[in-house]
Amino acid sequence: MDIPKQHQTKKATTPKARKQHRISFPVLMAWGIRNRIQYLVAILFTLLVVTTFFITGKNNMQSSPSPSPSECINFLSGNLTGKNEVQSSFDTTLAIDENSSDGSPPSQCDYFSGKWVYDNSSHPPYSWQQCSYISDQVACEKFGRKDINYQNWRWQPHQCDLPRFNATVLLEKLRGKRLVYVGDSLNRGQWVSMVCLLESSIPQEQKSLDWGGPDGALITFKAKEYDAKIEFYWAPLLLESNSDHPFNHRLPDRFVRIQAIERHARYWTDADILVFNSYLWWRRPKMKLLWGSFDSSDGIYKEVDMLRSYEMALKTWSDWVEIHVNHTKTQLFFASMSPTHLWSYEWSNAKEGEGNCYNETEPITTEGHWGGGSDSRMMRLVEAAIEGLGRRGVTVQMLNITQLSEYRKEAHPSIYKRQWESITQEQISNPTSYADCIHWCLPGVPDVWNEILYALLLPSFSNSSSSSSNSSSISSSSSS
Repeated sequence: MDIPKQHQTKKATTPKARKQHRISFPVLMAWGIRNRIQYLVAILFTLLVVTTFFITGKNNMQSSPSPSPSECINFLSGNLTGKNEVQSSFDTTLAIDENSSDGSPPSQCDYFSGKWVYDNSSHPPYSWQQCSYISDQVACEKFGRKDINYQNWRWQPHQCDLPRFNATVLLEKLRGKRLVYVGDSLNRGQWVSMVCLLESSIPQEQKSLDWGGPDGALITFKAKEYDAKIEFYWAPLLLESNSDHPFNHRLPDRFVRIQAIERHARYWTDADILVFNSYLWWRRPKMKLLWGSFDSSDGIYKEVDMLRSYEMALKTWSDWVEIHVNHTKTQLFFASMSPTHLWSYEWSNAKEGEGNCYNETEPITTEGHWGGGSDSRMMRLVEAAIEGLGRRGVTVQMLNITQLSEYRKEAHPSIYKRQWESITQEQISNPTSYADCIHWCLPGVPDVWNEILYALLLPSFSNSSSSSSNSSSISSSSSS
């Protein structure tokens, strides 16, 4: 076959061409050898880097606990209630050393990872008789509880010490400010705890308690000398619902206006510190949601899966927080789920259906215990909402109280509380049938929640003090 002329290779026929060809051959050889050397160096360097990463990764894997077979099964099957999964999702690291000279956190410490230590010298921080406004729902000793060792347990983080709660320091930092708890009766218990922690430092004539808001939903404790307000707002579902009356809210059907929060939010939007919670009132397979007004005949009602309903509610809440809350002024917190102890088989050899928190006198000692009443799926939705706000420039800190409270099966009111309904003879013969294993006795576990809240607030107090000092220095310099 003939090759087209334009593609034929020209041969070097002249002596000059042959000479040039002989000269170029060793040059090409040298260039090829250099190329091979560079190629080998690149391969050796790559092997070195890969080996380094392999050794580092292996050491990290050896220092980390391997998941157990049951944890793997839980993960693969979609069971997200395992303890390790929740702990990894909600590790919160923030610390402040009360002895540090500048008030700045010297090292990171997870306040929520630790153990309970029996300490009858520093705990309880107060007695129920010292708290004028303690609720009969949580005053267990007042209603006949004799075993009061539950009051003497102190929370000890693994990596640090909690700063000692100082009521005077907190009141000074709250001067002219509002600290508002928003949520259900568990958040109200934390509010009562904070009032009890502060009250002994305030003379009787310098404190007051008032009810306001719709149907008395807003309770305000005021330290008059400091012009400081510690408040609780009843909103068990955060959004507007037919359960918003602070006293008459036990209804057979529960409806939530899934896009409505304004009626509540206008009472707390301008607060300086906000602590939210909302879990237990959502714990049912489906929620009845309302688009429209309760008073309107054209409202749309629909039953929606609980988790999807909760996710929608958190979106309404987070949108409001993003747009209406002053982020340069207000500090935001969201408390994780408060655990229940309704089934004693979770921590003992009891059969299913036998026993609950009634007659329990000691904490659970198994590290990482996680009860069936705590739904990590809901907490992951809260975490996702908080992360979403963070990406939009809004900081919300998680009060991860779940794991530390899981250990305290003995710290619930059980039968030692005011009974709002008459107890039948049948119930009296079986106390577990009416034992309250949801709320917490005071003094008790909610005091620790507030001690941790105090620790998390300290850095911001230090920063505000520094800013005030700097402003004073600038003013002094200007005037001189």
